[in-house]
Order: sequence, then C-alpha cells, then structure tokens
Amino acid sequence: MCLAIPARVIAVTPLGRAVVELAGVRKTISTALLDHVDVDDYVIVHVGYALTRLDAQEARETLALMERGAGVVGP
Repeated sequence: MCLAIPARVIAVTPLGRAVVELAGVRKTISTALLDHVDVDDYVIVHVGYALTRLDAQEARETLALMERGAGVVGP
C-alpha cells in the first residue's frame, strides 16, 4: 500500500528541493515534478517527491481526518 500525505513547505532550497514539515518532523524533498512551490504551500508528498500542490484548507481537513482515524498525525 502506498501513502501520499499533505505537508507544509517551510523552506525552498536550490536545485528543485524544499523542506516540508508534518507533525513536527522536517524532511527535504524533491520538487522537480512541480512548476513552482512557495513557503507555506501544502504539497502531497510520496517517497520524497512533491506530487502536487493543494489548497491549504483541503490539506488541513485531510490531516484532521488522518489524525482522527489513526491518531498519529498532528495538526
């Protein structure tokens, strides 16, 4: 089973990379599949790649559902 999750971009770095944060965990990911990413964007992350950007409200709702369902993801 594969899981792609929303994460908030906290920094954009050179060479098509960004730092994202989810539940206090930070990770550097590739943004090579996207045209443009800004700080505070939400992206869907799968195996270290941002697959798409998504609306902040939709991201928050998805994270809230995940938190209620599994109890493991922060706001």
